[in-house]
Amino acid sequence: MKRRSGIKVMGQLIGLVVPLLHVMLAAIFLGVAGFLCAIFLTILAGTALMYFDMPVIVNIHIKILIAFAVLRGILHYAEQACNHYIAFKLLAIIRHKVFAALRKLCPAKLEGKDKGNLISIITNDIELLEVFYAHTISPIAIAFFTSLIMVVFIGRYHIYAGIWALVSYLLVGVGVPLWNGRKSASTGMEFRSGIGELNSYVLNSLRGLEETIQYGQEESRKQEMSEKSLELLKKQKELNRMEGNTRALTNLLILLSSFGMLFFTLFLYKNQQMSIDAVVLCTISMMGSFGPVVALSNLSNNLNQTLASGERVLSILEEAPKVEEVFGQKEVSFENASCEQVTFSYEDEVILKDYSISLPKGKIIGIHGKSGSGKSTLLKLFMRFWDADKGAVNISGTNVKDINTKNLRDMEAYVTQETYLFHDTIANNIKIAKPEASQEEIIEAAKKASLHSFIEKLPKGYDTQVGELGDTLSGGERQRIGIARAFLHQAPLLMLDEPTSNLDSLNEGMILKALKEECREKTVVLVSHRQSTMKIADKVYEMENGRIS
Repeated sequence: MKRRSGIKVMGQLIGLVVPLLHVMLAAIFLGVAGFLCAIFLTILAGTALMYFDMPVIVNIHIKILIAFAVLRGILHYAEQACNHYIAFKLLAIIRHKVFAALRKLCPAKLEGKDKGNLISIITNDIELLEVFYAHTISPIAIAFFTSLIMVVFIGRYHIYAGIWALVSYLLVGVGVPLWNGRKSASTGMEFRSGIGELNSYVLNSLRGLEETIQYGQEESRKQEMSEKSLELLKKQKELNRMEGNTRALTNLLILLSSFGMLFFTLFLYKNQQMSIDAVVLCTISMMGSFGPVVALSNLSNNLNQTLASGERVLSILEEAPKVEEVFGQKEVSFENASCEQVTFSYEDEVILKDYSISLPKGKIIGIHGKSGSGKSTLLKLFMRFWDADKGAVNISGTNVKDINTKNLRDMEAYVTQETYLFHDTIANNIKIAKPEASQEEIIEAAKKASLHSFIEKLPKGYDTQVGELGDTLSGGERQRIGIARAFLHQAPLLMLDEPTSNLDSLNEGMILKALKEECREKTVVLVSHRQSTMKIADKVYEMENGRIS
């Protein structure tokens, strides 16, 4: 992954704020007003002490101080409310964008990807952006405008005092964050990546818990998990050490700047270039006005992790899909399907070479061959999960690259070797193929998949939860749910990849019978290495090493 600079990441993340710019401007205004109230509390208190022998002026100052104190609380609350509204609104928008990006990248770009790392990006990394949107963008603008106002205020007494204030604010608000960022940027990215890797390892360990116990690998998995955790702990300690150094440096610079202003203004007073009142006010102003820039300095401690998370999120959003979706083309009706001289490779491995096949309407076509011969790849090319390197994959004489993606998927039903089940009811898992389907349609699809009698015996019937990844069901039951989905989808082209591999002879016979009877008007492609599955096919092709006979 190509690393961006922190400034570039921030610029791209700020670009997402445009729809909520009016709220951001309100937050900045409220923040500046709130900090000015806090700063002038100390300035007015100092002024009141200078006029302690004039009760009327002191009473006025006290009333203004009370008003400023109340206003400070109200303004700070309003600013935080605006910032958090922006943050949580944008987090929702970013999640939608990330899911949309993942949908476009799938399956070509996501097959074989580290799922735990993706989960970490979708959850932890996006959540960490809340710090950026709620506590970074407006504080930068607030620090800039507040410091500018204070430079002008102090500069009224003497231009050199204003320059001293400007240099002090720049050192604390810009110098320290840049210094800290340069030191800890790579550590922040390593920490975020490490969390993703640990998530993946834990996810794998949970999914393979039975195998781990069966083969006595508990201690080795536990040991490796501990090592990964300790490695993360080292990174966290390193980040904490850098944070401590940053805070120490910030406090040192504030102390030096404040006393520097005192000695510098006393020098000006000694040379009759400033009054004693101005010395007191400039010093108090300097001491009390570091709040906004200290906020920036403190932000830099967490900003590296936040920017690392932002970079990981942006990388997902910007990654180009291997297969672009098609819109705006004329709708196509299914008549037949074919491959013409198709060649396809996974990177350097050639899977299909000069491959041609015709799938006429209303026929059951069997494709028989050993594992790894390219049978599944052929179906994925018809689904346009990938594009062929050479040749053409056609539906009704039209290249699938020129058919609207939704139109293409509506014409096809695809049952994969491994049926994925969501943590939901059996009915809802079948209903994925047709969300608006009635209960009667779901039951009819289940009957065709030889599943209805099994479901009826369950305590809650079709409302029975299948568990995470369908782990409460057997492999054959999961496979039949996948076949029921295909029946419910009612597409004219039905493609089944090893549809009976997990079934016994009785259920295989029932499903094949249903396919034969219910699919007279459909084109069915049966891919299998089992000869028994090929019995219902009108025509069988033998496949070996990406070639057909």
